[in-house]
Amino acid sequence: MPGAFDIAWRMALAGFGFGLFQTPNNRTMIAAAPRERSVGASGILGTARLLGQTAGAALVALFLSRYPQEGTRIALLAGVGFALCGALLSMLRLAPTGARGAEHVRIQDGQRMKGD
Repeated sequence: MPGAFDIAWRMALAGFGFGLFQTPNNRTMIAAAPRERSVGASGILGTARLLGQTAGAALVALFLSRYPQEGTRIALLAGVGFALCGALLSMLRLAPTGARGAEHVRIQDGQRMKGD
């Protein structure tokens, strides 16, 4: 069973990685939306983030209540599984068919904000 320091180290590493990912990802998603729809895109982004946090907290609570001894480990493994699934889905955009779909969300010069 991992110690408290081991769990804290893993959580810090995950938080660091999340921090490096979230800001550029959010900026890209908001910038990809047409300027007149940027408010709606921001609302959808916030809703999706809150839904993910809520579902994650509920899953962790479920694992901790069903498996008191191994709940933490199962929750971390489920998190790894969701992260790998998200990475696989994201890599689909690198495939030729995904790249063709990405042409529709390219940022045009007229969409950029001042200072970009």
